Amino acid sequence: MGWVFLGVVVVLVILVIVLYNRLVAGRNGYKNAFAQIDVQLTRRYDLIPNLVKVAERYMQHERETLEAVIQARNQAVGNLRQAAADPSDADAMRKLSASEQGLSGALGRLFALSESYPDLKANQNMMQLSEELVSTENRVAFARQSFNDAVMAYNNQREMFPGNLIANSFNFQPAQLLEIEAPAKREAVQVAFQ
Repeated sequence: MGWVFLGVVVVLVILVIVLYNRLVAGRNGYKNAFAQIDVQLTRRYDLIPNLVKVAERYMQHERETLEAVIQARNQAVGNLRQAAADPSDADAMRKLSASEQGLSGALGRLFALSESYPDLKANQNMMQLSEELVSTENRVAFARQSFNDAVMAYNNQREMFPGNLIANSFNFQPAQLLEIEAPAKREAVQVAFQ
């Protein structure tokens, strides 16, 4: 009878270890996926000042729009740093999502205004920067999807039985998806030079 009890205890200990390790792997997986978002958003943020510099030469009377883009970019950079420090911080993820929406809106206004400046539309630097920005937007969307998939897998592991018992015992917190709330704002910035 003692051997049976010892066998049950060993099996339970092994089960706890396996479940704990799966939760750790899931948490590390979504943190790694967020690191990919961090890389792409940083690339995006680095492109924006160059884009504004090119546009400034042509859009002398649109200073307010250019300043709004830079302000939105700076806010997004700060929120990215906060989220990168702890991707499991739900508040930081919400702030990053909101600042990304604001930046996308400001960039959309900049590109809409640039249509009124034929010399700007024809500028080789502007066309190249715009193309790189669109390419980066696509990479961000892919990285965001990968991150959200990793978060969902982790959250499923921590919520399903018996993983939820281990998750609660070892204080594994739920992870926050990186969402964009308004469907109209889910679209990447579109640039069209004709």
